[in-house]
Amino acid sequence: METYSSKLLQSAVEEFSKLPGIGKKTALRLVLHMLRQDTESVERFSDSLTRLSREVKYCRECHNISDHSLCEICSSSRRDPSIVCVVEDIRDVVAIENTGQFHGRYHVLGGIISPMEGIGPADLTIDALEKRIAGNADIREVILALSTTMEGDTTGFYLYRKLQPYNLNISVIARGVAIGDELEYADEITLGRSIIHRTAYDLTTAK
Repeated sequence: METYSSKLLQSAVEEFSKLPGIGKKTALRLVLHMLRQDTESVERFSDSLTRLSREVKYCRECHNISDHSLCEICSSSRRDPSIVCVVEDIRDVVAIENTGQFHGRYHVLGGIISPMEGIGPADLTIDALEKRIAGNADIREVILALSTTMEGDTTGFYLYRKLQPYNLNISVIARGVAIGDELEYADEITLGRSIIHRTAYDLTTAK
């Protein structure tokens, strides 16, 4: 167990080390970096996190993180409302937006089906997606842009079966994204091409 000369230092290190992928040594390095900054910079950093926690909203339409009840993508007249890209989480929205190749709207599931982790369909925003499609005749295509993992494919198959009754084109991103990869780690060119060259979903796609 690490020993620190200051309880304040120890407390800050313990909080930083709670972040994903941050061990105690990295946490100490980050805390010492913050100590070298002027007080105003540290207060800005702290204030941004506090405001994020207190004021952040989730879009009522797509469940993306937003400053308002309807996010900028869903409220933009420049986005195509007939195409909805279904993604696992907000990181995937950022990854796809960075490609500049998609101009429709999104639906953020908030995860993927994973029985090993106790995550089932009811834990995701799948019902909200179905209600959204049922209540909007403008939606013509749903793109399943999920990680090419077993859990991603399981989720895609479940969504395909769930959305089959609706008169939709259901497509998946092209397999330019390697099997087992998560979208956030795909480079922008590969991911962009995968969106452009998406293919119709069928039962053979899921295998």
